[in-house]
Amino acid sequence: MIKSLPKIVPVILSGGSGTRLWPVSTPERPKQLLPLTADETMLQQTVKRVEGLVTVSVGRPIVVANAAHAGIIDTQIRLTGVEDYLVLLEPFGRNTAPAIALAALEAQGSDSMLVMPSDHTIADLPAFHTAIVRALALVADGWLITFGITPNAPETGYGYIKMGETCGDMIHEVVRFVEKPDAEHAADMLAEGNHAWNAGIFMFRADAYLAALERHQPAMLAAVKASLDRAERKDHHVAPDPQAFAACPSNSIDYAIMEREAQVACVPVNMGWSDVGSWDSLHSISARDEGNNAVRGEALLLGAQNCLVNSDGPRVTLVDVDDLIVVVSRGEVMILRRGESQKVRKVTEALKSAAPVPVA
Repeated sequence: MIKSLPKIVPVILSGGSGTRLWPVSTPERPKQLLPLTADETMLQQTVKRVEGLVTVSVGRPIVVANAAHAGIIDTQIRLTGVEDYLVLLEPFGRNTAPAIALAALEAQGSDSMLVMPSDHTIADLPAFHTAIVRALALVADGWLITFGITPNAPETGYGYIKMGETCGDMIHEVVRFVEKPDAEHAADMLAEGNHAWNAGIFMFRADAYLAALERHQPAMLAAVKASLDRAERKDHHVAPDPQAFAACPSNSIDYAIMEREAQVACVPVNMGWSDVGSWDSLHSISARDEGNNAVRGEALLLGAQNCLVNSDGPRVTLVDVDDLIVVVSRGEVMILRRGESQKVRKVTEALKSAAPVPVA
């Protein structure tokens, strides 16, 4: 008798608004739907991330996305060559715990779900695949697994995972999840050595996740179930009922489930990961010239160093300047110092609150 391979269902979370990469990324076309790091969009790269995964059977991908992006997501997935997929169209965002609950109810109970954000990059896919395979035995036993990134700097922009005793092949029990720290605490955790960055990538059986929801978030589970019971289904799309989904509490999987469960483990992995959370992080993972400049689009750089230029049309010329981020997109131009790209949030907030310009 031939033993069947364990099945993994890729679950891709595509609900983010991507405003930290304004003006290229907008709520109408967030960063996961853009080709920021390669010719393919970040969503397409995520869909293909399980290609070549051995010793497992890969099931139909499930994408959880903003209903407004249904058309473009269909187009992009089909361009990857994937024909059998499902898109769960959230009427509005309720954070990651309900989004994953939607996918878990659509998956088969004993299937393992590999939950991946759609807007991250992973340079070393073999390392990621090896970590997935290492986690399979614990997942089969009902553990909830998170993949932690081996830190190489005291980053303050990520949450951390404190790891304890080993409970599998290079797998550790999770002691606690740590909020984004200040510089001093980040340096302390890096020196201590038993911490990983929280990448927001998870794996667990669908039924194990739903059981955890029943224990800790019964109202959330009830609302998600009700929204799917009344969902509209057509072709590859499932549209949960908006009224039922509106009753669902909004919470992340970390707060709602992972911090409350006992059987939670972390697989630390060094796989060239980035959440591409800012223009600075995009500069760090992009190909750069001898002056450490990263360029996408038309640009002329004379004596410029350590700059990032991203232009969708007009040529950008920089002369004898250093450490600048210059972005041109759809008629918008943004210039700021490299190292301060988190200030983009101020721009998007200012644009939201700006008074409308009177029309003559």
